[in-house]
Order: sequence, then structure tokens, then C-alpha cells
Amino acid sequence: MKQFTDSGAVLVGLSVDSAPALRAWSAALGGIRHPLLSDFWPHGAAARSLGIFNEAAGIVNRTLTIIDPDGVVRHAEAFQGVLPDPAATLQALRTLQGA
Repeated sequence: MKQFTDSGAVLVGLSVDSAPALRAWSAALGGIRHPLLSDFWPHGAAARSLGIFNEAAGIVNRTLTIIDPDGVVRHAEAFQGVLPDPAATLQALRTLQGA
């Protein structure tokens, strides 16, 4: 998504699935253009630190998180049953950047 990289953002996906499972999932979808990070072990540690780990289900909640270059979470939005709107996400990023 060129609009995000042009804005200085780095897109990544985070899942508690293993790296081989993420590669297989990406391949089944025809390839994912951004890195997919495996939070497999310790199970969900990164997701817990972001407050997006679903303890009951043992998975990462579908969440869009914008983290600034200093590692501070500036925006977080949960999604259930729908995907984030790229245009709204780009607008949130630009607002945070003061653009």
C-alpha cells in the first residue's frame, strides 16, 4: 500500500500462528505484500504488551494499531467481522502526523 509507505509508515501483520502457518496462509491468499510477524512463542507476548491478545480464545484480536517511532501507541481500533478501511486509516495516520 504505497500511500502508507509514502507517509513514512511501515505495515506489518501480527498473529499468534507459527511462521510456517503464516507463510502457508499468505500463499493461499496469493501473497501478502507486508511482513507477517509470528507471536507464536512465548504465545501472544507481543499482543499482550499491546493489549490486543484475546485470552479466552488464545488469539490476537483484529486491531489496527499506529505506533510512533518512539514505540508509543498513538491510535488503536478493534475490528470484528470487518476489515479496516484503508482510507480512514490513512487519514488517522495523517492526522497524527499533523498533515
